[in-house]
Amino acid sequence: MMGFFSNLFHKKEEPAPAPAAKTDDKTIYSPLEGEIRVLSEIEDPVFSSEALGKGCAIEPTKGEVVAPFDGTIEQVADTNHAVGMMGDNGVEVLIHVGMDTVELKGKGYEPKVKVGDKVKKGQLLLKFDMAAISAAGYKLTTPVVVTNTDDFASVEPAAIGKVTQGQAVVLVK
Repeated sequence: MMGFFSNLFHKKEEPAPAPAAKTDDKTIYSPLEGEIRVLSEIEDPVFSSEALGKGCAIEPTKGEVVAPFDGTIEQVADTNHAVGMMGDNGVEVLIHVGMDTVELKGKGYEPKVKVGDKVKKGQLLLKFDMAAISAAGYKLTTPVVVTNTDDFASVEPAAIGKVTQGQAVVLVK
């Protein structure tokens, strides 16, 4: 499924590195502070239809994205609004900050990682200017989706209401 990020971000696909030793914990911990939303109820049809995978969405209250688990950065969108990560746990996740924010061409986003970086749960991946993005007319709703959903028996939300960074938000089995 490594080709997913290459296709999404129009990158040339490179050979996949040897898989890391998988861990048993397949929990996705919240990469944002904010309010959980059901993925199927957000305004973006690509995410709400779960075409890219199952997960959740978060309405952020703080302009920072942290790693939801230990793993490797697989993609940072050219427009800096999305980060793709492969967990040491075998879970591939996409964190897409905002709706239609690709149109901002990177304005308001400041990535703190690059492709190939090994990261630890809770490590800062991306900062974003909530006020500037909102002022430009974009929603900050941030899907957090398991792009290799089909590799697992279930991908289920694990939280409702307000969440803090590091709180379990999706359980993968």
